[in-house]
Amino acid sequence: MRFWLVAALLLLVLGVTAGPRAPTEARDRIKVVTTVAPLTNIALNIGGSRIDLVGLIPGGVDSHTYETSPSDAREVATADLVVVNGLALEDAVVELARANLKPGARLLELGEYTITRDQWVFDFSFPEEEGSPNPHIWMNPLYAAGYAELIRDDLIEIDPEGAQYYTANTLHFKGRIEELDRAILATAASIPGQNRRLLTYHDSFAYFSPRYGFSVIGAIQPADFSEPSAREVATLIDQVRAEGVPAIFGSEVFPSPVLEQIARETGARYYDDLRDDDLPGEEGAPEHTYVGMMLFDVRLMAEALGGNPAPLAGVDPRNTFEP
Repeated sequence: MRFWLVAALLLLVLGVTAGPRAPTEARDRIKVVTTVAPLTNIALNIGGSRIDLVGLIPGGVDSHTYETSPSDAREVATADLVVVNGLALEDAVVELARANLKPGARLLELGEYTITRDQWVFDFSFPEEEGSPNPHIWMNPLYAAGYAELIRDDLIEIDPEGAQYYTANTLHFKGRIEELDRAILATAASIPGQNRRLLTYHDSFAYFSPRYGFSVIGAIQPADFSEPSAREVATLIDQVRAEGVPAIFGSEVFPSPVLEQIARETGARYYDDLRDDDLPGEEGAPEHTYVGMMLFDVRLMAEALGGNPAPLAGVDPRNTFEP
C-alpha cells in the first residue's frame, strides 16, 4: 500500500497524468511569428484559435528599414513557423530567423512561392539595377489569397490534427477575398479611365494596378529611401500637369512635403492617408484587418478620382476564422 502511495506521488511530481492534454491549451498551440501587419492578419484568419500569433513589425513602421531587437530573436527562437513576405522586404528578419530557428521550425517566404521571376515588377522605388523587385505582392488581393493557401499548407504540416480547421478557415478567407475582388473591380470601373493614374509616396501598388486597370505614373520615395532630386520632382510636376491627374496620394505614416509641393504647383488634390502595411482603426476594431485596409484604400481612390465606392459597402471587413 505504501509503495503505491509513493508511486502515485512520484507521478504527480513528474507531471504524468492519466489522459492527454487538451489541444486547446495555450502551450499546445502552434506559435507563428510574422512581420508586417497585413501578413499577420492573413495568418490570423487561417490559424485562428489554434495558433499563438506574434507580429514583429508594428503598423506604421517602415519594414524595409526595420532593425530587429533581442526580443525579436527570442520570439523567433520559440516559433514553430516564421512567416515573411520575402523578396528582400524584411531581410533582417529573414537573417534572424535562419540564425535562431529551433530544430523542426519552418521559415515560409511567401513572395517566392506566389509569383515567378518573370512576374517581378521593377519601378522607381525598386529599380532593376538594384536586383530586388517590388515586394508589395499582398496589395493584389488574389495574391493575398495565395498567401493564405501557403500558410495553410505549412500549418497542416506542423499540426496535421488541425487540417480540417485550417482548410475551412482558408475557404472562408478566400470567399471574402473573392467578394473584395469583385467590389474593387466594380469600383475601379466607375472611375473615369483618364483618372485611373496613381502617383504615390511609395511604390506599393505595382501588383494592384494591372488587376484593376490603374497605371502607376510615379512614386516619390527612391530606392535608397532618400528624398527625390529636384529634377525628379520637376519631371513629376510636368507629368501631372500634362496628364491632368486629379489627385495624388501620400502615405498615412510618412508625411511628404514633396507631394504637398507637387499638389500646390499642379492643382491636384493631395491625400495623405493611403496605406500598404498599416491596418485602419484600433486593434480589435472590425476594420482593423487586411480586407479593411484594402477597402479603405480603394474607397479613398474612388472618392478622390471621381468614382463611386458604393460596391465596397457590401464587403464585410471583419476577420473570417472560426473560433
